[in-house]
Amino acid sequence: MKPSLPYKIVTYVVLTLWALIVIFPLWTLMVNSFKPKRDIFKDPFSLPTEVTVDGYLNAWTDSNFSFYFRNSFFITTVSLFLILFLGSIAAYSIAKWRSKIPGLFYIYFIAGLMIPLRLGTINLLQTIKAMGLLDTVFSLIPVYVAMGLPIAVFVLTDFIRALPDELFEAAKIDGANRFGIYLKIVIPLIRPALSTVAIFNLIPIWNDLWFPLIFIRTEDQRTLILGISLLFGQYQSNWTYILSALAISAVPVLVLYLAFAKQFIKGLTAGAVKG
Repeated sequence: MKPSLPYKIVTYVVLTLWALIVIFPLWTLMVNSFKPKRDIFKDPFSLPTEVTVDGYLNAWTDSNFSFYFRNSFFITTVSLFLILFLGSIAAYSIAKWRSKIPGLFYIYFIAGLMIPLRLGTINLLQTIKAMGLLDTVFSLIPVYVAMGLPIAVFVLTDFIRALPDELFEAAKIDGANRFGIYLKIVIPLIRPALSTVAIFNLIPIWNDLWFPLIFIRTEDQRTLILGISLLFGQYQSNWTYILSALAISAVPVLVLYLAFAKQFIKGLTAGAVKG
């Protein structure tokens, strides 16, 4: 049964309004980042009458901003790779291991979705200190991997379970081992799910302030969001500088989202339509 015309109109109106609500803060951020400070206070919602890129130049060259950016990029990239790799292997084992034991592991991972990781901050701090990783960018990677694995296993397990067993049986007959099946069959077929998991974890990792604030003190080890948060105290009146820094920090998230958007939508809608 096809939806009626009034239903389509209401749907498109609601989605358009929601898109405008989401885009408006980003538009305001980008427009004001190219304005001098006086124009920001004069009319924050208009197009810039005098375009300046001083904020971007100062943001990239001052206060070790380039170090902050590289640190965040390194932490996010390594964390996402480990989450996808370990999560997909765990999901593959749980989905195709014929035993009751995988169900217990699955429940264990699902429990991680219900317990906020920040509740264990003190214990995590003690563990990171015992590992000798405190005050380094490497201190954040194990925490983010632990934070992202539950949602990765939850999403990927259902995708792998939906794959036909005949594919795996045929691969075994052809002489493929378990790891070969994982690389040549499982990974290509679950790419939409991997993109979904990557985007779900990208934003919390990139925008996290809690754990960098607790684990990192050295300036050249700070993440981008931690560095920007300190600018509000140091350059509180220079809003062109601050907005330019925020715009730079938003670019990687937008680029990666656009790159994975098609696969992300496939991952969200997989199984929603049959036939």
